[in-house]
Amino acid sequence: MSYDMHPDVKAALDAARDLRHKIADLREQIDSIRARRPSPSGAVVPEVDAMGRLTALYLAPGTAAQYDNQELAAEIMAAIRESAADAGRQYRHLMDVDPWAEMKAEAEARAQVEQ
Repeated sequence: MSYDMHPDVKAALDAARDLRHKIADLREQIDSIRARRPSPSGAVVPEVDAMGRLTALYLAPGTAAQYDNQELAAEIMAAIRESAADAGRQYRHLMDVDPWAEMKAEAEARAQVEQ
């Protein structure tokens, strides 16, 4: 036994599917954000994700021997702060673009056709 789905139900299901795909795409873009800003001396380069989490840390050869503990910590922390700020800028830029603009335009076009 088969039945035809009401057009409004089909449209709602299609919109829900499109929304799931757009959310997945947005999450993928967020997950791909990485920032790598060097320390003031350039000896330390951290990698930070969109949420400000440290994902990698590069120390130039001899860096640990060049600084005492406090200086090395200051170099690392300065580079992490700069990288986190850059990742935050990338995230805000991504979120400032209306990810639903295309979906809104499609819905408006469908509404016009239906009238």
